[in-house]
Amino acid sequence: MAMKFGLALPQGTLMEMAGIQDPVEAYETMTQAALTAEEGGFNSLWLSDAFWPADSSQFLFECWTTTAALARDTKRVRIGQMVTYSGLRQPALLAKMASTVDVMSHGRLTVGIGSGYPGLADQFRAYGYDFPDTPVRSQQLREAVQVLRAMWTQEQAKFDGKYYQPHGAINQPKGVQQPHIPLMIGGNGEQVTLKLVAQYGDACHVFGDPTTIAHKFAVLKQHCETFGRDYESIRRATIAICLLADSDEQAQARLPEAARAFGGGLVGSPDTIRKGIAALEQAGVQELVLRFPIVRDLDGLRRFAREFIA
Repeated sequence: MAMKFGLALPQGTLMEMAGIQDPVEAYETMTQAALTAEEGGFNSLWLSDAFWPADSSQFLFECWTTTAALARDTKRVRIGQMVTYSGLRQPALLAKMASTVDVMSHGRLTVGIGSGYPGLADQFRAYGYDFPDTPVRSQQLREAVQVLRAMWTQEQAKFDGKYYQPHGAINQPKGVQQPHIPLMIGGNGEQVTLKLVAQYGDACHVFGDPTTIAHKFAVLKQHCETFGRDYESIRRATIAICLLADSDEQAQARLPEAARAFGGGLVGSPDTIRKGIAALEQAGVQELVLRFPIVRDLDGLRRFAREFIA
């Protein structure tokens, strides 16, 4: 199966909007990136679920309202989150939101979900949410994915968990896609997250260098064997910074500091990026989500599409 490419939209996570003073201009700049990616042949668009970037004075657009808008602004690409944090929304409500967006997009939604990473603690608490320790967040994620599946498949969803207890929740319409909206579970945890993928996920999102990614996929395959799941039925994705230039030196010189902190990525000449893509494909990646850190560089987005998609 040929590698597919997604775009992590410049919604402000890496302060891509720095220098834009008008919020409407910033939002429409993000929308233009989405439309350019769709025209260029990208397979998917992805959003982050955070409240503010490292510089809290900069713009960052909310994840699910933006997802809904993209459902109507685009026509072909799939849309998803990388990833929704399970502790921010009751999963029964999240399932209803997702069902609505799936209809709005005519069946192009993937719901990405994860437990959140420690760096989000301040944002959760600032908005009035608890941010429990990792074992609790992992258990909440386990229950949330089961509630989502119940809401998408049962006439009246029932689940009696420690953290979530929908009792006869009705969800109509349930969405367009059959048997239900695809669920992507994100995270590198080998004993909890990847086990959840093997049990309930239609796709997974892991991160790291090719060696790390290959190891995570090997662990996932072992979990699939334990649960009697077809490993190849799970779509495997990762994310990387991307900046394409005529030479490696030119690309590195243009890379913003906020993007350097993201780590790794595909930064360099077409030949360097081609080798990086090949290494990720060899590791088992089927969909590579790219984050272009220069928001106004639509020519760079178009050039990538010409070089590696068309």
